[in-house]
Amino acid sequence: MDQKQVVYYSSKYARRSKKKREELLAKAASLIANPSKYTRSTSYGAASYVANIEFDKETGEIQENGKMLFLDEEKIKQEEELDGYYAIITSELDEPDKRIIEIYQGLWKIEESFKVTKSTLDARPVYLSREDHINAHFFICFLALVIARILEIKLNNKYTIDKILGSLRSVSCSHIDSNHYLFDYADEVTDDINEVFDLDIGRKIMTLGEIKKVFAQAKKR
Repeated sequence: MDQKQVVYYSSKYARRSKKKREELLAKAASLIANPSKYTRSTSYGAASYVANIEFDKETGEIQENGKMLFLDEEKIKQEEELDGYYAIITSELDEPDKRIIEIYQGLWKIEESFKVTKSTLDARPVYLSREDHINAHFFICFLALVIARILEIKLNNKYTIDKILGSLRSVSCSHIDSNHYLFDYADEVTDDINEVFDLDIGRKIMTLGEIKKVFAQAKKR
């Protein structure tokens, strides 16, 4: 099968790879110093940077094989040389390179959407048995994802969905008297939401009528 190869560099990916590797190397150093504290599962990722490491097939514990554990500097050097580089192989021969990259990045966005839906939006696990209830549950989750994506785009992709939802979940109010409520949380996300959607949520006291007016304005948008 004929194929096309596209290789490109991303400084953002390079920084992310470096940061992730630094975290794993710190864990690998701890593993070398205290191998009895780790198993195959708890050392996942970090163990790949440790030379001479062996695990017991039954218990998963690190075996004492008489060999000294040390960081695999050659492996680290090889990875550092490739930081930031993507290599894409495709059968779409007629597509321009830029379009191939856009499609690939779009696939990553789809994978991220499933992750957000499962974790942040609590799509899984499902504590339901009836088919119509299960369908309704996933419909609500995917609808929430669409709304979150729209909000993410409206905010110029400055914040992740986790960050946006975390800020919105922190917005709360305290009942002061019969007709007044104190909203006691605001941050850069809520400030930008106020500006983009011409709303007024944040640290302030509002009457019940003013709160209802904000909801009415939001529904119109």
